Amino acid sequence: MSYKSPLHQMSQTTPTHFWNDNCSRKDLAFAIEHGAVGATTNPVIVGQVLESELDSYVPLIKKLIADNPTATEDDIAWLVNEQMAVDGAELLKPVFDATGGKAGYISIQTNAKYYRDAKKMADQAEYFKSLAPNIMVKMPVSAAGVKAVEESTYRGVNVNATVSFTVPQALAVAEAVERGLARREKEGLDTSGMQPTCTIMVGRIEDWLRDVTNRENIIVDPLALDMCGVAVFKNAYRIYKERGYRARLLAAAYRNHYHWSEFIGGEVSMTIPPNWIQRFVKCDITVENRMGNPVDPALLAQLHKHYPDFTRAYEPDGMKPEEFDFFGSTRATLMQFLNGYDKTISIIRRFIVNG
Repeated sequence: MSYKSPLHQMSQTTPTHFWNDNCSRKDLAFAIEHGAVGATTNPVIVGQVLESELDSYVPLIKKLIADNPTATEDDIAWLVNEQMAVDGAELLKPVFDATGGKAGYISIQTNAKYYRDAKKMADQAEYFKSLAPNIMVKMPVSAAGVKAVEESTYRGVNVNATVSFTVPQALAVAEAVERGLARREKEGLDTSGMQPTCTIMVGRIEDWLRDVTNRENIIVDPLALDMCGVAVFKNAYRIYKERGYRARLLAAAYRNHYHWSEFIGGEVSMTIPPNWIQRFVKCDITVENRMGNPVDPALLAQLHKHYPDFTRAYEPDGMKPEEFDFFGSTRATLMQFLNGYDKTISIIRRFIVNG
């Protein structure tokens, strides 16, 4: 078989999946051509796609405003968000059907403003589940988010835990998923079609440690920072395999090629931004199993020595759930997501006010 790209080869010859990390129909179509089996959105992505492809969404926005004369800008924004997810789900439906529901999902994220309210997240997740059969629902791994993951799983929602950067968060998600699945099974409810997922935003733990580096004038081997997210992800993967968790890990937030190449061969997914997909499609990096290759112990030693937050992120007992909301990467990402949501609202507001 001839392969269109290294990404296509990976998708055809290894258990490693990749997704398109946005909801642009054009970008998703290109990614599917090279083997993508999923897609994802978040508040920043939705705002970016809406802004960059606004001309194609103007008719939809104006129709939604006309059809919903009492709707607020928030109401219209969510209807647009939902339509983006439905459009992506339609593009991915052939993958969903061909794999018997094992792949072919698009993720839509719960309202970032709900990150402290487990019930609101679970209720919104249950509603999103009704949009299409191949919808997966994202919710942040805050303290409340862990509770929402369990409750949503119990309600039959395929969750994709996000705003997650650490081994303790990934383990909390896995345990919450297991509790939710056990509750369903105890009541005789089907779990065979469920594909729970836990994201680790490998590039965002790197971003945080680079901020710490600059603030505290730290000097380390540059490769240590390039590999810090890789180390966290591989440690979480090792524990998932040892404990037999049913959730699947997903790598996100790309900053360097190790965030792809080092995970090839693992039974994991990767949600790759379109600009990185373009790079990987044209690269000459070989497709080979690297998931089992350990991160250099000398690099790990530097990270542990200089960054207490790396140790908190890497060690299974590095944090308790009540600490998740206050971890540096969590605070930075939540703020970015909230600001991204505000950007979407501002676009919708122009059409409501100006017509």
